[in-house]
Amino acid sequence: MRAYKELFVGGRWCPPSTDQAIEVISPHTEEPVARVAAPAAADIDDAVTAARLAFDAGPWPRLPPAERIRIVRGLADRYEERVEEVAQVVTAEMGAPITFSRSAHARLPGVMMRALADLADTYPWRETRPGFYGTGILVRNNPVGVVGAVTPWNMPMLMVVAKLIPALLAGCTVVLKPSPETPLDAYLMAELLEQSEVPPGVVSILPGDRAVGEYLVAHPGIDKVSFTGSTAAGRKVAAVCGAALKRVGLELGGKSAAVVLDDADPAAVAAGVQVAGLMNSGQACVAQTRVLVPRHRAPEFVDALAAMVDGLAVGDPLDEATRIGPMVSARQRERVRGYIEQGIGAGARVVTGGAGTPEGMDRGWYVRPTLFSEVDSSMGIAQEEIFGPVLTVLEYADIDDAVRLADDTPYGLSGSVWTPDIDRGLAVAGRIRAGTFGINQAYSMDPHAPFGGVKASGIGREFGREGLAEYLETQSISGLGS
Repeated sequence: MRAYKELFVGGRWCPPSTDQAIEVISPHTEEPVARVAAPAAADIDDAVTAARLAFDAGPWPRLPPAERIRIVRGLADRYEERVEEVAQVVTAEMGAPITFSRSAHARLPGVMMRALADLADTYPWRETRPGFYGTGILVRNNPVGVVGAVTPWNMPMLMVVAKLIPALLAGCTVVLKPSPETPLDAYLMAELLEQSEVPPGVVSILPGDRAVGEYLVAHPGIDKVSFTGSTAAGRKVAAVCGAALKRVGLELGGKSAAVVLDDADPAAVAAGVQVAGLMNSGQACVAQTRVLVPRHRAPEFVDALAAMVDGLAVGDPLDEATRIGPMVSARQRERVRGYIEQGIGAGARVVTGGAGTPEGMDRGWYVRPTLFSEVDSSMGIAQEEIFGPVLTVLEYADIDDAVRLADDTPYGLSGSVWTPDIDRGLAVAGRIRAGTFGINQAYSMDPHAPFGGVKASGIGREFGREGLAEYLETQSISGLGS
């Protein structure tokens, strides 16, 4: 069993201010896999003080961007030496199937680190413009300051990289609070940072509960908050930051639609929805869990989706054949089961699955992969983020009806359209209010493309040049001469 008795504060391991600890439980065995020190308010104060000093008087914000880029690339080199360890750790702490852990939880963050460094290499850090009044204007992009970053349990290392790396490239200092369910991958990052050329004080990593996150967000020494989590929590974060006039970025929930056009192939759609809707055992904010199908072909698509869901191997996440692992916690398992029971009570038809325990799963926080048909858009299972392996099929009359249904939730994070006619797909995509969209695939998490949502799915963007700009303040200087 792993144990971290110290906290990573200002780039070094320090004794915690209390003897409280976080026990990390395996979602598969329900047994402890690690124990880590839990931070208190005093530890957050120390971390913010270190970050404040490193930003206000330290070298990091004052280094040339090229030097920060070089150091981040060195960090990526070290990260890539431990990719398999990251995969194993994430599977142990949150139950993701090992094949998904290797590809998305472990390899993708390394790819992102390098791609973000490449973007920073071409970013316009300084630009001289002709002013309207005849004199030159210098526009500089400066680091925003001390960043408080709060990351979720479902894509832990990827979200650490999504916030930490752009902030470092911009010249910011960072206090990172990972979820208490998944602190271990973040501490692997801490070990890498300790071995890197990132100066003392620049990064602290303190996993903690909601109270720790609230204290960090409200801390007067924080200049910007970057938060990924539920929409309900995001509203509270936004209110705190608004009252303090503090910069904030929010990546929140989703209830995305896979819009299936009438020329799509049912088998191809089912194969695609297995990834788009059920990635990470359905625990993904971008999951396309609402499948919109043309009414006159609905039985074909429902049959194909049912065959796909029935064929998913559920079980030990370390088994290479597993496609659906356990939910991250007993609480999450009960949440998902509650939604399945709610759907049945509302009159939706269970095509396959249901609220019971998967066969042979005597322990572990497992739910049965479930497909609903005959779903009305007003039902809770079609409106609310379930965050588990539950798909709903909604039927539409025509394209206008499909677009209406796709937009008929409070969210606007992602979506997809399925058709062999790319031009038709682009036309549909352009009509739907979503920050990210895929054609014949889930939205690909491309490091060169901005990621984020509209409506209740958040504020701001991660990745791409737009994601780097979230950690910068623009300064204009006039009077450079004619």
